[in-house]
Amino acid sequence: MIGRSTLAELARLRPGVKRLRASSYDPTGGNHDWWVFEPGQARDIATLGGPGCIKHIWMTLWCEDKFAYRKIVVRMFWDGETTPSIEAPIGDFFGMGHGMIKNFVSLPLQMSPQDGRGFNCWFPMPFQRVARIEVLSEAAKPVNLYFYVDYEAYPAGTSLADYGRFHAQWRRVNPTPGWADPAVRWEENPEPFRQAWATPNLDGRQNYVILEAEGAGHYVGCHLDIDCFSRQANDWYGEGDDMIFIDGAALPSLYGTGTEDYFNTAFSPTETYSAPYHGVILYQGTDDWRWRGKNTSYRYHVEDPIFFEKSIRVTIEHGHANKLTNDYSSTAYWYQTEPHAPFPTFLPVEQRLPRL
Repeated sequence: MIGRSTLAELARLRPGVKRLRASSYDPTGGNHDWWVFEPGQARDIATLGGPGCIKHIWMTLWCEDKFAYRKIVVRMFWDGETTPSIEAPIGDFFGMGHGMIKNFVSLPLQMSPQDGRGFNCWFPMPFQRVARIEVLSEAAKPVNLYFYVDYEAYPAGTSLADYGRFHAQWRRVNPTPGWADPAVRWEENPEPFRQAWATPNLDGRQNYVILEAEGAGHYVGCHLDIDCFSRQANDWYGEGDDMIFIDGAALPSLYGTGTEDYFNTAFSPTETYSAPYHGVILYQGTDDWRWRGKNTSYRYHVEDPIFFEKSIRVTIEHGHANKLTNDYSSTAYWYQTEPHAPFPTFLPVEQRLPRL
C-alpha cells in the first residue's frame, strides 16, 4: 500500500490513496506562513490520523541565535506512544551536524539553497492510528518555523503491520577517551604508530556507539560528525573500524576496515563529495593541519539495510583501537517494531552546542 517511488512504479494506480499535507500556511489567506516559537516553547506542528505514511518533510527557519540548529529539537511519536521514536536537533535530523547547515544532496536527506537553509527528509514514516510531530525551541531568540509535512492517507482498515516504524536518534561523546600521546608525531617517528596499529580491539567495548536498539527491524544508516579540536598523534581521524553487533552477538556480526571505508570513501579524503547513499559533506582542514575542525560523513543503507531480529548495536572506533580524543556526534536512522527501548537521556542544550 505504501507504494514504490522509482520511475518504473509511478504509473501504477493506487485507488483510495489520498495525498494530504500539514503546513505552516496562513489560514487567513495572508502571507504569515510561519509559526513562531518563543524560547523554551514546545508545540505540536502536526497530528495526523491513520492509517497513513509521511512521505516528505520540508522545513526552514529564521532565528537570530547562531546555534539554533542544535537548540531546536524535533520529536516524533507513532500510534500514541509516550516516548519519541525520533529525537534529534533539527539540523542533525536533516543530515548535518555541528549546528551547521550547508548545501548537500543524498537520496533520503538534503539541505537545499540558499546556503542549505531548505531542509528535506524523504524517509517514509508509516503509522497505523496517529502520528504526532513536536518541535521544541531552546534557542535564546524567537524562531520563525516554516514547514510542510506531506503524507498519504489510506482507506480505513488498511493494515500497516508489516511495516516498521521510523526511528532517529542523536548521540554525542565530547570528548572521546583516547590513549595515544599527541606529543608523538608520525612525521617525526612512525614506529610508535606501527606498534599502535597492532593493538587489538576485537570486542568493540570502548567504541563510539552510534545506535543501540531492541526489537526487530533494520538499520538504514547514519551521519557521523567529528570535530578534531586539538592536534593528535596522527591528525587523521580515521582508521576506526565499524563494528556492528546483531541480536546480542559478543563479537561483531559485521566488521569493517576503517572510518573512511564505512563511509564508502578511501585514503583519508580531504574534499567534499555527495552521492545518493554516501558522502563527505563537511571538511575544514588546512595545508598545515589537514583534518582540523569539523567533518561530516554519511552512509545510508537504502539498498543494503542491516537486519536484526532482537537487537542491534552499531559502533565505530575513534581511531584504531580507540586511541584518538575528538568530539563525536551522530544521528542514526532505522526502522523497527514497537515498543522501542528507552533512548539515552537527551543532552541538555548547553551540552549540545558545537565547539567554537
